Amino acid sequence: MRKIVAVLVSVAALVGMASAQTFVWPQKWTVAKPTEVKWGGTIREAVISDYRTFNPFITAEAGNVPSLLAGPIGLVRRDPTTGDWIPYMAESWTISPNKLEITFKIRRGMKWSDGKPITADDWIMTWRIHTDKAVGSNSYDSFFLDGKPITLRKIDDYTIRFIYPKTDAEAFSVASFTPWPAHIFGPVYQKEGAEGIKKMWTLNEKPENIVSGGPWLIESYRPGERLVLKRNPAFGEWNKDEAGNPLPYLDRREIRIVKDTNAQLAEFLAGNIDVMAPSTVDHISQIRQAIQQGRLDATIKVNASPVASSQFMVFNWNKASDPFKQSLFRSDKFRRAMSHIVNRQAVIDIVYGGLGTPMYSSVYPVLTQWVNPKVPKYEYNLQEAAKLLAELGFTRKDREGFLVDARGRRLEFNLSTNAGNAQREQIAKLIVDEAKKVGVKVNFTAIDFNTLVGQLLSSGPDRPFDAIIIGLTGGGLDWPFGSNVVPCKGNLHMWNKSGQCLDPRETQLDALYSRGRSELDFKKRVEIGYRMQEIEAQLLPVIYIAGPNYHPAWNNRLGGEHPDAIISSIWGQRQLELTFIKK
Repeated sequence: MRKIVAVLVSVAALVGMASAQTFVWPQKWTVAKPTEVKWGGTIREAVISDYRTFNPFITAEAGNVPSLLAGPIGLVRRDPTTGDWIPYMAESWTISPNKLEITFKIRRGMKWSDGKPITADDWIMTWRIHTDKAVGSNSYDSFFLDGKPITLRKIDDYTIRFIYPKTDAEAFSVASFTPWPAHIFGPVYQKEGAEGIKKMWTLNEKPENIVSGGPWLIESYRPGERLVLKRNPAFGEWNKDEAGNPLPYLDRREIRIVKDTNAQLAEFLAGNIDVMAPSTVDHISQIRQAIQQGRLDATIKVNASPVASSQFMVFNWNKASDPFKQSLFRSDKFRRAMSHIVNRQAVIDIVYGGLGTPMYSSVYPVLTQWVNPKVPKYEYNLQEAAKLLAELGFTRKDREGFLVDARGRRLEFNLSTNAGNAQREQIAKLIVDEAKKVGVKVNFTAIDFNTLVGQLLSSGPDRPFDAIIIGLTGGGLDWPFGSNVVPCKGNLHMWNKSGQCLDPRETQLDALYSRGRSELDFKKRVEIGYRMQEIEAQLLPVIYIAGPNYHPAWNNRLGGEHPDAIISSIWGQRQLELTFIKK
């Protein structure tokens, strides 16, 4: 499952290993020993946008509040030192001989923050709500294979079975979903169905009513100012360090809403926030200079890895109210022309200060084993763009110098991205300038992130946007194509939300996605993935641009970061549960 990216300052991905009723966090995941840590204190972070909801069933954006509360808790999780799946909320599992069933033994003694036990019922209810189409969950697609449901069966209170309609390379990824309390959501769902669920846990909900099984609880939220989380004591009853101490070490997380990346940098340089992932050379240089001059006691790891996310421009194929634009946006020749006007090297040089990576497929550059090196590329070439547009009938220009067709219709569209994301705004302005050189008028507007996401997730024959620049993160290491992106009915099949494939190549990708996901042989799965990238390049459903490399930075008041060998855009800079305030 992939998620929409807006958050520019983030902390690590999290992982673990099991014994008896307690999950012991390995010391090898942090540079600090349990004897060095201190308890208490607050980590200070920043995000670029306000939050949309506290409801875990209707979020689609990365860094949403439910994911902050829970972390990646699930029956299983990955060990960052090996990449292997290991038991977490489960203490063990067994796989059936035909590999179509996995039976998990759930760890006993886990509790929700309100003291109720965490049992199989919580996974069952969460799964039922996610798979109710009327709820609109971003996780809906991950519970289906070829349109057939992956089902869960309760064996007893502490045993649950996942049943797959066919072999699934992402079987453990599916089983890693976060459970939510059945005693909270179940009664509402049974009485009011999907509509009742969608009304729950809005931003107006009292923090004390938000129940979590993860490390954090909501202390307070003020839109436009900050979200404050506090430690969940129930989490520490079964999450311990190797010395037997409860986790997390920190008392609180303070996440400020700073709606501009330059302002976030200023806050980091002033020592007011603790973590940052700068994406430009200018920001990196300012942090380095501040460190060298003794104005900031911090650490920065430049070029730790390529990013584990994408940046792209997507056109809306569902514009029934404007048949001219709809026809244009559905033309792969038009999209190819638009790819040729994207100067990716300029984006890397100007936006990311030379520390970035061009992108031509949906596979993140950091996943080197999955990247097809021979995938077709439509690189910056204005002459080729003009030639393709001429083939579409745009052979003359109007008085203002913009291309028109034989009926005098101007080649013009609106382009949006989320306000405050300086990098995306710069990318958009570069596209506006390059498009003008070939006679295409692009009207750029930066708008509120939540409004942008609302437009992107809208469905039906007439959606309210022309083109958007945005990014995705998430997705699996076992099969890097999103279950909610590639299939034509996917929640993030964002170029075409009609609910059906409109292009034969979409149908091909849909079929190959299913074949690859059910293929357990890694080499064969890679071959299918390579073919998918070739078709993606022909269809060009979205135009991939470029991404910054990953340069994590943190204030040295924090301890407990990963060893250097683990730090990357996949695993992040630290396990927050093992983070502490040194001074």
